[in-house]
This record gives sequence, C-alpha cells and structure tokens, in this order.
Amino acid sequence: MGLKYELKRAPVAGALFYLLCCGLSPAVATAAGSACQADRIDETVRIRYVHDGDTVWLDDGRKVRIIGLNTPELARDETPAEPLAEQARDTLRQQLGPMAKVGLRYGHEKTDRYGRLLAHLFNTGGDNISEGLLRKGLAYSLTVPPNLWQAECYQRAEQAARRQQAGLWSAKYRRILDAGRLADSTRGFQLIRGTVQRIGHSRSAIWLNFNRRFAVRIVRADLAYFSGVDFEKLKGKPLEVRGWVQYHKQQLRMRIRHPAAMLIQP
Repeated sequence: MGLKYELKRAPVAGALFYLLCCGLSPAVATAAGSACQADRIDETVRIRYVHDGDTVWLDDGRKVRIIGLNTPELARDETPAEPLAEQARDTLRQQLGPMAKVGLRYGHEKTDRYGRLLAHLFNTGGDNISEGLLRKGLAYSLTVPPNLWQAECYQRAEQAARRQQAGLWSAKYRRILDAGRLADSTRGFQLIRGTVQRIGHSRSAIWLNFNRRFAVRIVRADLAYFSGVDFEKLKGKPLEVRGWVQYHKQQLRMRIRHPAAMLIQP
C-alpha cells in the first residue's frame, strides 16, 4: 500500500497505550481537555422521549442518533441489559430534563440507513451531551466517517474516563474481550484485544487477521481515512479494536471505518 503510520503515546487507565496517527495529536492526548463546544446550532428542538443513552425522540416524531458515542444496550426481548445501560439512559434524561429544548448540530451525513437524524446534542446550558456521557464512563467514543467533527474531543473525554477508571472503565465493568477466546455467539458492539497475525488483501477490503476465527475488515472505500496507516507494520502488534461483530462464513468479523477504532499497545 505504501502507507506509513506513526505511533503516539497517551496514558490511559494506568497503562501505556499508543494511538495511531489520525487519532490524537500529542497535545490532545495529554491535555486535560476542554469542552467540546458547538461551532453552530442547526436547529432547536424539544425532546419527547429518551429511548436509551444514545438515542432520543423529538416531539415532532423524528428520531435522533447522537453522534460521537455508543452506549450499552438496554434489555430487549430475552436479552438482559448490558452493564450501565440504564444508568446511561437515566443520566441522559437528567442532562436534558423533561420535554427539554436542545440544540442540534448535524453531522456531515445528516441521516443514517435507518432514517434517524445524526446530530450532536447541546442542552440549554451549552453542554455537549456526548462529552458528558463519555467523561462519566457511560459511553464508548465512536468515530464514524464522514461525521468527524469533534471526534478528537470525544476521544479525549473517553481517555479521561479511562484514566479515572470511571463507569465502564472500572474494574467492575471493564470488558475487553480476548480475540483468542471469542465465543461463536459473540455479537454486537465489542472491544476486542489480540495480536494481528496476518494482513490480507481482497478486491474489496484489507483484512487484519487476529486468528482463523476473528478478523477486522476495512473496505477500500474507507481507505482515505487510513492514509497514514501502514497496515503491514501492524503485523505482530497487540491491537485493541472496537466496533460491531458479525458472524460470516464461519468467522467473526468486525468492520472498522476510522483509525480511532484501533489502539496499539506495547
């Protein structure tokens, strides 16, 4: 590929992590962090209902998926709630208040494939809702192109929570799966850690193969976001990845769309 990458250090949760380029600059990685302030408000709306920690309904019937984070899933059918899912939802309700007015700052991509609006939320005090949940350790930072506005700020907020072992990063709730011990039933949003054994290339994607049962897929349409990454140099590196796991052709797979979804460890 002829791509290169550089490694940048940041202390996270008491351990030394390395952040890929396109993630955080040294200043960002070590700074205490400032508020992820709005550069504009595209629309002022009223919240009718908080569905979960990252999704709300507006009083006009529209549904908003909050940009920049992913919160644990609530109970559904026979599946129990994930740890801190209810706390994330309740905290969001508290931040917004009943029938709250909020400001929406839309992403570059305004809707997703489910027809939901994609927006950053700001309460009447100007607080960034995503940043607040991330700093409390009630959400994972999530960077999905092309909605990259304030991505570094959200990653910085998560790092603060990891250092403080808050919420999902506490010893009680922290859950990072071992790539070598994944159950066949593993699904949904996961953080997975393992060593890249092989780099694969296909017509449609680049593959980071951790073992025969788990691989990370980066489709070629997203390679522009990885312009600073030399994938071949990832071979043999211990890597933490985040994203949604699916089962396909007797293999567990995760698609990642941005280098922020990868953390290299020593």
